[in-house]
Amino acid sequence: MDTAALQKISYGLYILTAREGEKDNGCVINTFTQLSSNPLRVSIAVNKQNFTHDMILNSGVFCVSVLTEQAPFGLFEHFGFKSGRDTQKFFKNPDETRDENGVLYVASCTNAYFACRVCETYDYGTHTLFVAEVTNAKVLSNEPSLTYAYYHKHTKPKPKQTAAKGWRCKICGYVYEGEQLPKDFICPLCKHGAEDFEKIE
Repeated sequence: MDTAALQKISYGLYILTAREGEKDNGCVINTFTQLSSNPLRVSIAVNKQNFTHDMILNSGVFCVSVLTEQAPFGLFEHFGFKSGRDTQKFFKNPDETRDENGVLYVASCTNAYFACRVCETYDYGTHTLFVAEVTNAKVLSNEPSLTYAYYHKHTKPKPKQTAAKGWRCKICGYVYEGEQLPKDFICPLCKHGAEDFEKIE
């Protein structure tokens, strides 16, 4: 257990991966919090519409890869902006890099990973909060962690200037054309709700 890996956690974006049988899957998450030191416990929130969510419920284990500023936007397109029920979200690493629980993790553009075993779950409607004990943590590089601010400023492509009116998803850029955005609207690309949309002025 390399506790220095805890220094890599930021207010940023992570790749959450899980395994069930012979299938590997992953998704982008933005909630990864240390809860205690002894035992070392963390929490993550996962959308129930995501297939990775079901894998974690069934297997009880997952891995979190802490992304660096070098992570390309294509990584987020692959893991975060496809249907939540897409079972082909994990690309195969040539070296099949796995944690101690047998879960694949993103080895490139990652400065640390955490292998975790679920000990508690909490239902929050659209999401499940998983509390887990860290079974292994490892530092992979000294590259700076990716923060949300860096992602929006440098990684995410700037939206094309158009005369479109309506509402834009702050997560993936999807544009809803209309004067009023329904309160229960769900983005068809990234599955985030109306609270993550901003009015196009």
